[in-house]
Amino acid sequence: MSPPVRSASRAQAGAPRVGHGRPRETEYRPRHPLDLRRTVVFQRHGVNDPTMRVDGAVIWRASRTPEGVATVALRETSPGVVRAAAWGPGAGWALGQVPALCGGRDDPRDFDPSPHPLVVRAHHRNPGLRLGRTDRVFEALASAIFEQKVTGVQAFAAWRRIVTWHGERAPGPTPGPLFAPPPIEGWRRIPSWAWHRAGLEPPQSRTVVRAARRGDAIERSVAGAADGEAVDRFLLSQAGVGPWTSAETRIRALGDADAVSVGDFHLAHQVGYALTGSRTDDDGMLQLLSSWPGHRQRVIRLLAASGVREPRRAPRLHPEDHRDR
Repeated sequence: MSPPVRSASRAQAGAPRVGHGRPRETEYRPRHPLDLRRTVVFQRHGVNDPTMRVDGAVIWRASRTPEGVATVALRETSPGVVRAAAWGPGAGWALGQVPALCGGRDDPRDFDPSPHPLVVRAHHRNPGLRLGRTDRVFEALASAIFEQKVTGVQAFAAWRRIVTWHGERAPGPTPGPLFAPPPIEGWRRIPSWAWHRAGLEPPQSRTVVRAARRGDAIERSVAGAADGEAVDRFLLSQAGVGPWTSAETRIRALGDADAVSVGDFHLAHQVGYALTGSRTDDDGMLQLLSSWPGHRQRVIRLLAASGVREPRRAPRLHPEDHRDR
């Protein structure tokens, strides 16, 4: 008989709120236009991500900082002013991270959208789209591994279950239960049956556990890398980490403006259709994006913001559920 994972998750989700007390607060006044929602909510893993919730004008995010678990609430109180409140032992670190999360370290000054009129229009209409970063490398790596070679629905559901079952209830007056992901050592201790019941395939779960055994060294090496190319080379040297996983990690953790998730099931089709009206493959996508060296991820995000979508040609793929096998 399988352990009572579902009952345990209900008990944890329904546990009393963590005591939160008074928050630490600050204001962030960026020197550039900022679309807070489009920039920060990009970090969410599906609409039911247990680490993030949007409640009206407030974005709530739970994370595990180097100083402990924290919850941060972000709200644009007036044009150009973001009010941030944070709870938990990592509140100070989380508040210090707000500018980076909101794209304050993103530098688009040498970005030239002119090679394509759609990019020009998208750039003009979305002046506040920034590339934020969390600086939580292992958290980004783990979530990217979850999303390897499966549908987003499968990956997001498995992420939700594992983080809820094995993460830590986030502090603060959140509009619903939020959870911070497990610490690195916590990822190592997740039993095999839990991965199975969560719906994550064995190759992905083994890769997460294997990476967690080197998690501290991974974070140190990434922090000490000279540039994005050095980070990419290091991540690609890790077992089970390919170009797609490396790019997704760099995009979320480091706000890498040039990272491209080669190998994505949909991305090349979307980029090709937006820029040429026809699908393309990864090589064709890279050729199209070569007009914007150093800003390929920025162009991908602008194309997504443009609203141009290829008409759906086939029924949506329905994921298989192997958990009862």
